[in-house]
Parts: sequence; structure tokens; C-alpha cells
Amino acid sequence: MKIIQKVRCLKGELRVPSDKSISHRAVILPSLAEGESVVENWLESKDTLATLSIIKALGVKIVKKGKTLKIKGSNFLLKEPTKILNAKNSGTTARLMLGVLSTQPFFSVLTGDQSLKRRPMLRVVEPLREMGAKIDGREKGDKLPIAVRGGHLKGISIFNKKASAQVKSCILIAGLRAEGITEVYEPYLSRDHTERMLKAMGVELVSYDTDKGRVVKLEGGQTLKPAYVVCPADPSSAAFFAAGAVLLKGSEVLLKDVLINPTRDGFFRKLREMGVKLSYENLREISGEQVADIYVRYADTLKPIQVKEEEVPTLIDEIPILAILMAFADGVSTVRGAQELRVKESDRIKAIVQNLRRMGAKVEEYEDGFSIEGGQYLKGAVIKTYGDHRIAMSFSIAGLVAEGETIIDDPDCVAISYPEFYEHLEQLAC
Repeated sequence: MKIIQKVRCLKGELRVPSDKSISHRAVILPSLAEGESVVENWLESKDTLATLSIIKALGVKIVKKGKTLKIKGSNFLLKEPTKILNAKNSGTTARLMLGVLSTQPFFSVLTGDQSLKRRPMLRVVEPLREMGAKIDGREKGDKLPIAVRGGHLKGISIFNKKASAQVKSCILIAGLRAEGITEVYEPYLSRDHTERMLKAMGVELVSYDTDKGRVVKLEGGQTLKPAYVVCPADPSSAAFFAAGAVLLKGSEVLLKDVLINPTRDGFFRKLREMGVKLSYENLREISGEQVADIYVRYADTLKPIQVKEEEVPTLIDEIPILAILMAFADGVSTVRGAQELRVKESDRIKAIVQNLRRMGAKVEEYEDGFSIEGGQYLKGAVIKTYGDHRIAMSFSIAGLVAEGETIIDDPDCVAISYPEFYEHLEQLAC
């Protein structure tokens, strides 16, 4: 357990760990390329190490020195693994690797920890089966462990109704080795890191808007060229310190090198909507991604906001910390169309609602979200994290402004994405 107590303010500069989504892809895609790729500022966390371990188990040579990786690409010629591949707690690892394994003519088995074994996989398994991969697992292939025998695939056209970047990325990776065209339609644009990295690696890929929404398509048989990737700071990790600065009087924080890709900066756009004064400084492009230093300071009042379904993909990982800010807004805030939160590392809707109620907030729960009556003082409580890193970090920030002690029941789970979180929190506290 960890005890969080009220602090006066947060001040200083901080470079939070590198982006988790990009760090996963910066291992997977170069491992499928020809030649040697270099990745700098790579995030080392439990999730990304799971990806690295699986890729190595498939015969890819990777040399790691500090935060730099040198990856000798396999040009899709991977080796049959001699053991079960373990994605640990990482949904991104599991879903993207199912796409990779489906391109290979050998047998493999993928599993995960108890949390990941509860998360749905049919959303990628069904289209991969349609492409020609032989896949089986628990609950007709919906739950890990899952066995795969891949090989000759054919391109398909699918509608990605949940606008899931993991689904899109999985199918595009498989499509690189499929016969013909692979198309992924989605109702609105999800995270596009895979498309950006594929283009940087020489893949001819097109994306455009249609009556159905957004479509991404590529032709199979293309070769990936080596990449040089510099991973920017993770906006989801930066969000916790931005929220703390907003809530604590006298705070001002400069968050360095933060990814501001338009599919990822929804949290910061919502902060502006709440009346927060923040600025993007030193804007630049690194490895095909937009990056900025984000300056945030205390806001004496916060306006209530509504998060709509089409906005959810741009801030899905930040909804727990956004909920903490909503509890301090002057009115009722709502989140709808976020049922995907039910099948994250925990049921995040349930975790948010229950823990905010423990702290004295008035919260109404819906199947696809919640509403929070703001303008209340939070009181310290015992927080049940359900082993979810984002719940632990969000309610640690709440503990900085709550009256009395807040106890986090499983602080170690932050290592899934941000091992240095509590150390960095102490650095900025004043």
C-alpha cells in the first residue's frame, strides 16, 4: 500500500516516460523489416518488455543499451517458438502479435496474465480467420490462451465498429503479407501510429474519409524498410501531472517532448474546454509525429464538460484522470459512449465510480460511462486499484488535493506503464 497526502503545489519541468503505443510498434514493425533499425528513447515498462520478449522468442536479434534498441529485421521470416508466448498484462501486445503470428506458417500459442485472459480477442480473431489464419482458444477464440497457425492470407475489408487502433493495427500488419488489398473502415479516426510508422518504413498506404467514416487500405506483399524511431513522451502519462497542476493552487509545470498527435491529445483539448490555460511550446516533428512542450498552471475554476462517443478514442486512457478533474468542475460532467472502458486492465467505469464515491463524490454510473456532480471536496479513502495502473495514478493525483490520507492498495501496478511515477511525483511536489 502507499499513503498519499495533501501537498501545496506542483512545480518544475518533467520529461515523462516515452509513449507506450509507439514503443510497442517500434519493436514490432522493425522486427518485420529488412535490415537494421534503431529505436531511441524507448519506454521500458512491463507492457513493452512483454512485446520485446515475444519478438526475441520469435528469433529476432535485438540489442538493448539503456533506452536504445538495435533491431535486426527478419523480413517476416520468424522462427517457430519453442515455448508459449506471454503478453503478460498488455492488450496491445496480444492483439498486434496475433496479427504478426497469423502471417507465419508455424504453430504458436499466446497467453497473458489473469487480467488479460479476461479481455476480448474475437475482435481480431474473427477477421484474422476470415483472412485465412487457423486460430482457436478459450470461448471459441475470444479469450487467451489462443493457438495460431498462420500462413497464406488473403486481403479483406472490415468495419472496425469500435474504432480500435489495436484492431486496425493487427489487420494492417496481417495485410502486409496477404494476397490483394486489405481495407479497414472505422466510424472515426482512431490512433494512427501504425499508419505513420508504416509510411515511414516505405509502405504505400492510403487513408481517406467515406460515407461510412474513415478507411485505411494497403496492398499485400510490400517490404518494410529499416526505421530510425525516436519515441516522444507519452501524453497519457503527462496527463496526470497536468491534472495535478490544474488542481493545486500556485502550480505550474512544463511537460517536455509530449506527443500531440491529433488522435491522442483529446485530454488537453478537454482541459482547454474546462477553462484551463495551457500552451503548446516548441512545436516540432520527430519521427513523423507531432511533439511539443506543454505548459500547464493552476485553474481557480473549472467548467463542466461532456465527453461524446466520437471523442473517446482520442482520450480513452485519460478518462480516469479526467474524471478526477470533473469532480472539481462547477456543474455536472458526463462521459458517454465509453463502454470500451469495461474491458481494459480493469472495468474502469466501475473502478472510477466506486473510488470517487469512496472519496465523497456524487457519481451516477451508466453502462457506457458516468456523470459526476462537480464542485465537491474530496476526502481521503482507501482506493481499490484492481491492479490497474491508470486507476492507481489517477487516484494518487486525487489524493494530493483530498482532505486526509488516501491509501493506494496496489501502487506497484504503475510499473505497467510508468515505473518512476511516484518518484517523479515527489520531484514536483512543493
